[in-house]
Amino acid sequence: MDFKEELKNYQQQINTELEKHLRRQKCPEEVLNNSMEYSLMAGGKRLRPILVIATYKLFKQDIEKCMPYAVAVEMLHNFSLIHDDLPAIDNDDFRHGKLTNHKQFNEATAILAGDGLLNNAYMVISQDLKESNLEDLPAKTKVFNEFSQAVDRMIAGEFIDTELEGKNITPEELKYIHENKTGAMLKVSVRMGAILAKCTRKRFRKIIKLC
Repeated sequence: MDFKEELKNYQQQINTELEKHLRRQKCPEEVLNNSMEYSLMAGGKRLRPILVIATYKLFKQDIEKCMPYAVAVEMLHNFSLIHDDLPAIDNDDFRHGKLTNHKQFNEATAILAGDGLLNNAYMVISQDLKESNLEDLPAKTKVFNEFSQAVDRMIAGEFIDTELEGKNITPEELKYIHENKTGAMLKVSVRMGAILAKCTRKRFRKIIKLC
């Protein structure tokens, strides 16, 4: 299987998993659920969840065990995109060739859809923790902690980006933005895959040097 074919296969697997977490039942908050689905299933490269799976697969083949964490990473990423597009931040009209969430629905719905995806990411991880055996809990708890810290760094990077918008910034400030706003989640995606696969410390250090 060549790289492009394998990448497409990963994307299809992730989309299938994401579909399982969509809420399509009739309910008072149906529009909110539609808004969350609109952004989550809008497309994109699925790079972050692919990094989780591909890193895990370097050590183990039972990738279904890392899928909840790949799903959570993609939910988290789409939360950040919805909020990044809002009028108070980047004020974008299009994302993946489609109207941004707040343009398709409205600003209040978009904010809550982003909040919902963030919370759903934590729900997916916490459900997996609840169902895990004691042997796997230490690694999964470590992953949960690293995931939470990466979310913190991503939000911090976004804040600095908005604060410095339109200003002359130093190379150090630009590096800080990139390392936190974008880099934190890319890095943790790799770390999550390696930790979940329980790779050796030596191999873990080699992988992290590449991040």
